[in-house]
Amino acid sequence: MYVADRLTLDAPRRTADGYMAVRAKSARTGVYQYSGVEVDPDNKHGLRDQAVVNVLRDDAAVFDKRAVHSFIGKPITDDHPTEAVTADNWRDHSRGAIMGAIRDGDHLAFDLILMDAATIAKVESGKAELSNGYSAALEFGDFKGPGGEVCPVRQASITGNHIAIVDRGRAGPSCRIGDAAPCTSLPSNILDSLKTEKPVKNYTLDGLTVDLANADTAIATCDTLKAQRDEARGKLTAADAKAVTDAATIVAKDAEIAALKADKAALEAAKPTPAQLRDAAKAFAIVVAKGKAAGIAVTDAMGEDEIKKAVVDKAMPGNTYVGDHIGIAFEALTKDAKIDDTVAVVQPLGSPTLTNDADKSRTAFVDRLSNAWKGPQAAAA
Repeated sequence: MYVADRLTLDAPRRTADGYMAVRAKSARTGVYQYSGVEVDPDNKHGLRDQAVVNVLRDDAAVFDKRAVHSFIGKPITDDHPTEAVTADNWRDHSRGAIMGAIRDGDHLAFDLILMDAATIAKVESGKAELSNGYSAALEFGDFKGPGGEVCPVRQASITGNHIAIVDRGRAGPSCRIGDAAPCTSLPSNILDSLKTEKPVKNYTLDGLTVDLANADTAIATCDTLKAQRDEARGKLTAADAKAVTDAATIVAKDAEIAALKADKAALEAAKPTPAQLRDAAKAFAIVVAKGKAAGIAVTDAMGEDEIKKAVVDKAMPGNTYVGDHIGIAFEALTKDAKIDDTVAVVQPLGSPTLTNDADKSRTAFVDRLSNAWKGPQAAAA
């Protein structure tokens, strides 16, 4: 919704250049009255045909920091233009500028500079009220004003566009030009110029002194600052890009580490137990035994599958069996094979024993060693 409200100019003051510095009591809090067409043009809330609709503007909306700042730097116009003020039409409508803002009780006061002689003359002749031009969101519901007024609408999210000097505004007679406190929220260098009636010549920006009276020098200084800014932005962009690349590298490494840990866990889980190793050894020994029983010359280089295939090929020359078929044929061919029942069974050796013959041999060996010094004949005895 686009809104225009009335407010007051206080304590105007003229500069040596003829400008007018003035504080303006801006939008007040409280209840504002609009027509139903203004707030509900499509009649979505059943208010369009009402002659008057109360709209609540509370502290949260009027003194919201973002809303207040949205007015600062915006133009002052003579009456409301028929269009929003933008960079495209600013020269046609601007008669001054909003320089600062301050809370004044239940009002928002703006510090203004009027620069157009004709407009200043109108103000001094009695065109004393102002009207804010802004956009706002409307919330529909059951709201209460400070005096208990029923308000079906409340304003929110105000965004300033301009302030217009008008004959009569919406905010009421409390908002008009009068004698009050002078402007105090303007930037200090502007206040100094108003008091001394001397224009500001120099301005220090990031350690660089800008000669405002010399346009070429000011432009050159600003160009230097812009170059420094662009260089800093370039470095920041490069740093951001490197940070993104580094982050991607870290993520990839983390994924690689996670995969290696998963592989390690899988290998640990797949590691055969001692019982499985014994069973596998026994199964292989049985295959070897069956292969030998079938007349196959089993070598150490042959695996279980090779032994089975050799048995099947010998019994069934020209077969085309592969995979599981070879295993099935092997089992069928060797099911009656006679193999030693002790195959793949580890037998304990026990303690070694000496037989009588071994005892005799040992005794003879000891005797030969004992008589060796006597000569060959004695050693051979």
